Amino acid sequence: MKPIRLGVNVDHVATLRNARGGTHPDPLAAARLALANGADSITIHLREDRRHIRDADCRVMREALSAPINLEMAATAEMEAFAIALRPHACCLVPEHRAELTTEGGLDAAGQLEALAPVVASLNAAGIRVSLFLDPDLHQLEAAARLGARAVELHTGTFCEAVPDEARDRELARLQAAARKVDALGMECHAGHGLDYETAPLLAAIPEVVELNIGHFLMGQALFEGLPTAVSRMRSVMEAARS
Repeated sequence: MKPIRLGVNVDHVATLRNARGGTHPDPLAAARLALANGADSITIHLREDRRHIRDADCRVMREALSAPINLEMAATAEMEAFAIALRPHACCLVPEHRAELTTEGGLDAAGQLEALAPVVASLNAAGIRVSLFLDPDLHQLEAAARLGARAVELHTGTFCEAVPDEARDRELARLQAAARKVDALGMECHAGHGLDYETAPLLAAIPEVVELNIGHFLMGQALFEGLPTAVSRMRSVMEAARS
């Protein structure tokens, strides 16, 4: 079975910093702690309204970290230009609405083929691995392959919010089928959104899933047990499920 990677999203360290102003807590310090305790990469979402991560955060992390950076972004001309200048390891294209508290669902790749194609092509040409954040819908996954994405991140929010057992089992089966489809289409399969110590192992046990991206839960859990412990514990439960 392929190894499983853990990407840690540090957006909400910036949320806390921005609530007070100033420079504390520092997202870069959180990224370094995460990497030292089991994370393989760092995810940051540069939103249109800059509500948490800011342009300067992206530049500082790109300069300071040797580990891969995964930049989540909307497929806009502004973000495309920023990503090409930044040259992160990866970009994950996500839907974005100004009023949403968090990303509410997958991108409509099938319905936006014409608009997404030049963005994906431009990022690919810059040597940036492109992934699309999608619901586990086979039609959307096929669209991602047509667009030339190298990876798909499956939206796990519906699964995580489902009431155990029947509803969650149904959503898990959808994710399992989607992961097999992504792999068959020749793309890497990632997953994320709402994962915690209970749900992340269920995704880590899917052989085709090679990366989990987790942020909000780890940052919240860090209030109670510290970020190094939260990240290393998440790594442990993922590895145990994988084996």
